Amino acid sequence: QVQLVESGGGLVQPGGSLRLSCAASGFIFRAYYMDWYRQAPGKQREVVAGIASGGGTNYADSVKGRFTISRDNAKNTVYLQMNNLNVEDTAVYYCHVLVRGMNSWGQGTQVTVSS
Repeated sequence: QVQLVESGGGLVQPGGSLRLSCAASGFIFRAYYMDWYRQAPGKQREVVAGIASGGGTNYADSVKGRFTISRDNAKNTVYLQMNNLNVEDTAVYYCHVLVRGMNSWGQGTQVTVSS
């Protein structure tokens, strides 16, 4: 079955950087659109960035110019490089894929931006 395992979260000061990773298995990774979502306390889950099988990318306006999504099809892994983090980026970050009409999510990784 589809499995997504995120890693790389942590505590960082404003202006700092983190790189999240999502290791995928159970489907033909290179063929699927992958995306990252986040959910802050008391807020709805929102999409952050997505990357198509061919490498095309999409970003939420709030992260454009600061976050970069990428993928390594040889490693079945999608990344989220996050730079110039601010306190509003604090959230649990989730990896997501839609395979054969079913949404699959990782367990999430906590990102906390605080001084």
